[in-house]
Amino acid sequence: MIRKLRLQVLAVCMLLVTALLGGMFFSMYASAKRGLQNSTQELLRRVIVSDPRVNQGQTGIMVGGNQVQLPYFTVEIWNGTVYVTGGTYSDLEDTAALRDILQSCMEQGAETGTVSAYNLRFLRVDNHFFERIAFVDISMEMSALHTMMRSSLQIGAAALLVLLGISILLAWWVTRPVERAWNQQHQFLSDASHELKTPLTVILSNAELMGSVPLDPRPARWADNIQSEAQQMKALVEEMLTLARADNMVRTSVFSAVSLSDAATDCALLFEPVAFEVGKTLRYKAVAPDISVNGDLDKLKQVISILLDNAIKYGAEGAPIELSLQKAERHVRLQVTNQGPPIPAEQLTHLFERFYRADASRGEKAGFGLGLSIARTIAAEHKGTLRAESDAESTRFVLTLPLLRK
Repeated sequence: MIRKLRLQVLAVCMLLVTALLGGMFFSMYASAKRGLQNSTQELLRRVIVSDPRVNQGQTGIMVGGNQVQLPYFTVEIWNGTVYVTGGTYSDLEDTAALRDILQSCMEQGAETGTVSAYNLRFLRVDNHFFERIAFVDISMEMSALHTMMRSSLQIGAAALLVLLGISILLAWWVTRPVERAWNQQHQFLSDASHELKTPLTVILSNAELMGSVPLDPRPARWADNIQSEAQQMKALVEEMLTLARADNMVRTSVFSAVSLSDAATDCALLFEPVAFEVGKTLRYKAVAPDISVNGDLDKLKQVISILLDNAIKYGAEGAPIELSLQKAERHVRLQVTNQGPPIPAEQLTHLFERFYRADASRGEKAGFGLGLSIARTIAAEHKGTLRAESDAESTRFVLTLPLLRK
């Protein structure tokens, strides 16, 4: 969990830094592009109303603090006839290039725009008797923008690497108190569970001895209560120990090829009389044969038992419980279904939390709220998933595990 928390902190830091750097570089790029475009537009306005050959200074723009002269040319169109009236280009009259440039310009139908094929920006002025168009070369503008973008990307990549290192240190430093508290909590849980086992064993032993000798009705009832409650406490301690080992990543499972079909059938046979005693039927004909997975047989049986026990406890009175097992591409899908009141969607995500019980939809039943959490932990240990679904018809718990590769 701490590793996941650190990754989340790191991801948030890097996301904010990337957004900040991206916004800053985008603003710089947009500002530079807008400035260069405005400069070339101003140059076009100057050359289109005067003869630039009179004042060569009019054809320059400021780039990096220096005035740069840009290639340009102007044309006039009289009754469909094109005349090149000025500029720094030579031998443009009656050329295919000029015809392509003018055609592209006319097709756009705008007062200003660009001819991308020739790296030109144009400005058109209609004087009623003739039309005058000024063109300026924007190759330098595009080159400057590309250079700026390349430099920004290089600087941004270097900055991100530096900030990544800083973010890793920051994530480690920020989560240190959480890690310390988390470790202390689980150490306490593990130690307390171990320490409780001995007195519980003594209590159960004495309660059994008391029940083996003749007692008056009231003391006998007290002895039965002591034994019953101690048994529940022992079950809770064992469940807490299971979760503590999982949190500490202590792997106690022994993996091997397991017939999940046989495991599901065995569990169904064990719970069939349990369901019958409460007036329910357990159906398991949909368990497909010869389905194997790589896992721990005892742990997988524990998951199936938890799901069946949960369905029997919270299923509707007299309604059937259904257990199915089927192949699904590269995975196997085990599903336990029970009818009953639907579980609200906002509670489904909390069912696997420790000590959580959806009282409104699940009623006050015996249990500690740890079974489903243990089941999901075992599913994750087997590289599988366990999820809950509920609608007006039924509630379903679906266990998905990787199929055994042969």
